[in-house]
Amino acid sequence: MLTIHAADLLITGDRRPAVPGGAVLVDGRRCAGVGPYEALAAVHPTARVRRWPGLLTPGLLNPYGPELLERAYHPDPREADDLGTEPIVGEGLTALALDDARWGASARRGVRRMLAHGTVAVAGRLSRPAVVDAVRRAGLTQEERFERPVGPPSLDPLAGRSLAEAVLLPLPPDGVDGWDATFAVFDVPDEAALAGRGAGTCVATVVAGRLVHRRR
Repeated sequence: MLTIHAADLLITGDRRPAVPGGAVLVDGRRCAGVGPYEALAAVHPTARVRRWPGLLTPGLLNPYGPELLERAYHPDPREADDLGTEPIVGEGLTALALDDARWGASARRGVRRMLAHGTVAVAGRLSRPAVVDAVRRAGLTQEERFERPVGPPSLDPLAGRSLAEAVLLPLPPDGVDGWDATFAVFDVPDEAALAGRGAGTCVATVVAGRLVHRRR
């Protein structure tokens, strides 16, 4: 089934101008078109339409894969009374003495939090099989990291970075087929507002055509 994801403003992630009322046409896992919603809808009048508020951008890369998924524990909500809700690192992490099962569960929760920030890929080598499996099952890609990123690890891939620096791959040029439909939508009016409010404004993340996060 063809699906058109439409937003108030679309940013392609390269030097092409932003598209007011822009949209992405998704065919299965592939991106079949990028451009104004009206133009895509006119050519594909039977396509299902998902309308999102705000800004549609390419998916983002979080450079802190190992730090967030293998050197931090993301507590289960049922543990909140004892452990809180924020990632646990350092001595607190050591005291937990996690086994593989808890590492896997923590990674799955961490990945969900990443998806809720528009993240579609992580950088850095992951060595724990349970963590690698959690990342793979979620559809996130793993990218090489040639130097340690500056700044403290953050779930927000825009913390200390511009949108251009955080984009994994730009959306394909119109007419170019075969690219995975991977993008995110943020409830902000423009790129300046996204920089100010951060990726926590994400309302939807799509990986290879699959809606993997939707803010309720």
